[in-house]
Amino acid sequence: MEEIRQPMISMKNVTYSYHSLKGETPALKDVTFDVYEKEFICLVGPSGCGKSTLLSLLAGLIEAESGELISEIKDVGYMLQRDYLLPWRTIYDNVALGLEIQHKKTTENRERLREMLKTYNLADFANKRPSELSGGMRQRAALIRTLALEPDLLLLDEPFSALDYQTRLEVCDDVAEIIRKEGKTAILVTHDLSEAISMGDRVFVLSKRPATILKEIPIRFETENLTPFHRRQAPEFAGYFAVLWEELQKASAG
Repeated sequence: MEEIRQPMISMKNVTYSYHSLKGETPALKDVTFDVYEKEFICLVGPSGCGKSTLLSLLAGLIEAESGELISEIKDVGYMLQRDYLLPWRTIYDNVALGLEIQHKKTTENRERLREMLKTYNLADFANKRPSELSGGMRQRAALIRTLALEPDLLLLDEPFSALDYQTRLEVCDDVAEIIRKEGKTAILVTHDLSEAISMGDRVFVLSKRPATILKEIPIRFETENLTPFHRRQAPEFAGYFAVLWEELQKASAG
């Protein structure tokens, strides 16, 4: 008998609103989905629909007003649009910052960091300052800094949006490779449909605010383990793009 997979995260009918002196602003309404171990989930939807609010809920920064959020996650890593590398610290000291803050900079962890820098082609730049690295290399360093704390879940809030197109393609490949090699579960917020198709195992299309999930689209390619760049060249890619574009148009109109 096939073993039934249990989700790492289960969200059921979750609703959330922002409150201010001007009143209430609904952000999420009856959001329901599951996330499984080692999955790469992508969230797309109209601008301002509540995608980042959803990440904040998953990170435990805010609490749902109603509904249920069941999570097996203990540690969450968060990667933002900017790399936030400290300009006066070396790359090694930047990637070690989280360990330093949490008093986990043991000999074992320091060695693991050096191995990660070597594995992901940053060892030769360990003693450089962030200003001496390209945008793509900086984002790679930011991801290693996040992974150094061994999070169960990675939340990626448009981490490639500030990069030029060529660098963005290269970094997508880098990040996808690192996440899969490290065996991590990840959720990516993006406005780029091509990015979602090229990186995700499933794509969730969110409605206008207050956001709910309108459509879940599993992404499957005949050739397995393609890089994001090679997924974009696969014959299935155009079909997925057409479906996602149609769903996003419905979401924006609705």
